[in-house]
Amino acid sequence: MSRSLVTSFLSAALLASPVPLRAEPVAVRYSEGVVHGFLVLRALNGQILADGDLNQVARGGRVTSKLVFRFRDGSYHEETAVFSQSHYFQLITNHLIQRGPSFSHPIDMLIDTSQRHVTVRYGDDDGKEKVADEHMDLPPDLANGLISILLKNVAPGGQSIALSTIAATPKPRLVKLEIMRIGEDRFANGRFSSKASHFAVKVKLGGVTGAVAPLVGKEPPDSHVWILGGVAPAFLKSESPFYAGGPLWRIELTSPVWPQAIAPRARR
Repeated sequence: MSRSLVTSFLSAALLASPVPLRAEPVAVRYSEGVVHGFLVLRALNGQILADGDLNQVARGGRVTSKLVFRFRDGSYHEETAVFSQSHYFQLITNHLIQRGPSFSHPIDMLIDTSQRHVTVRYGDDDGKEKVADEHMDLPPDLANGLISILLKNVAPGGQSIALSTIAATPKPRLVKLEIMRIGEDRFANGRFSSKASHFAVKVKLGGVTGAVAPLVGKEPPDSHVWILGGVAPAFLKSESPFYAGGPLWRIELTSPVWPQAIAPRARR
């Protein structure tokens, strides 16, 4: 289950300066296919913020994964990632849309790796639309929209990986993510219990920005992802900001709710 998981880890890199990058694409251990899942987005205090829907299809050598969150306050978050999975996972395009009162600014960001091109349309503090159009050297380990998919494919003995991501701050910035397996957490499924791998996602700020950020309170918080291992790995939960400087929000799996069955008429 994907994602967005959103680009979400990424946008936290407010004011990040570029970091030297080493391409580390993740090898395909489990190919992605058709998925339709239901998600819920909560604040860390448990308050429901939005209802989510994930659709994923595989055609030929490409997989398209689309995640939508519709917020209770009318806000909207949509992220569509198109990627290939031949030997390694490789992002082809990523399109992120955010608008409404839950977000500090409206954002429409399109990443095209084949053209090495990133376009961000955003609203400034006065509500005027701005456009940042950048030609960027995009590495093969770019992870926008793919975090949970990539973590499902980390080898059981692997403790950490490094990935790259584009953060809209609101202008596009290329930053590095350090993802570490920090242990296993137990969870319950009805009467049964199991363990999930717990990953911490840290945004690495380079240069002067990285040194000063902790002193001025700009250091992005760590995000967290829980993945069920075994023969069929699955995404279970994440906690991450959806935009630069935003709070941590929790994505969890949920199930459809059926109308309560009508009680049969009492016999006369």
